Amino acid sequence: MILILYIFILSYFLLGAVGFYFINRKKEKAVARKSWTKFISYFIIIHILFFSITVKPVVFQVLVGIILLVGAFELLRLYKNAAFKQSGFVFVSILIYAVLGAGLWMFGTMEKEIILFAFLILSIFDAFSQISGQLWGKTKIAPEISPNKTIGGTVGGGLFAFASGFFLHGLFDDKWYVVTGLTLGIIVFAFLGDIAASLYKRKFGVKDYSNLIPGHGGFLDRFDSLIAGGAWVTFFFLMIGY
Repeated sequence: MILILYIFILSYFLLGAVGFYFINRKKEKAVARKSWTKFISYFIIIHILFFSITVKPVVFQVLVGIILLVGAFELLRLYKNAAFKQSGFVFVSILIYAVLGAGLWMFGTMEKEIILFAFLILSIFDAFSQISGQLWGKTKIAPEISPNKTIGGTVGGGLFAFASGFFLHGLFDDKWYVVTGLTLGIIVFAFLGDIAASLYKRKFGVKDYSNLIPGHGGFLDRFDSLIAGGAWVTFFFLMIGY
């Protein structure tokens, strides 16, 4: 099963690499290099998380803890650099982050198959939102908050992720409407998590949370959708009494 899933991931990366080739072939070398750096960094991150889930789940829980701690540091760092302005906004943001963080932590303790399912849906949505957006995205969703997010990219990524949910639903045996609700919720929460993370940055007038991850920026620039999407999985299964 792990080998099949790994081949599945590699197939998506191959498709993504083809998309990146067409995206970057006419761009300036510096821009194309940055884009490929982002792609390679993402490839490495996905492999680290995938094998931590499949080989040693406790390692994934440790990584979740690191992501949450570094994310909290990045939130507070922007607040500190802004001379502790926007206190009310920061308080609400930290409260929301704490709730989502608790959800993600509980997500990390779930059955390996559920974690894998959600992780793959999130990864596919993230990757193909960007590729679809650069290939076909024209209409921006919220240009003042997230300038690169387009309707074409979000719809394209959502369709890829939703279709993949039905290919991957065998990871855990449940009814079709449970798989549908879980998949749709992951997509929606991943999107909202991305928007919320971008809104926080815009409040403090910065492009990235930090420069810890080449091509991506900070941990919250890379893992915002994982935090929100993983939290949704926890909330969803609590609601249905799984």
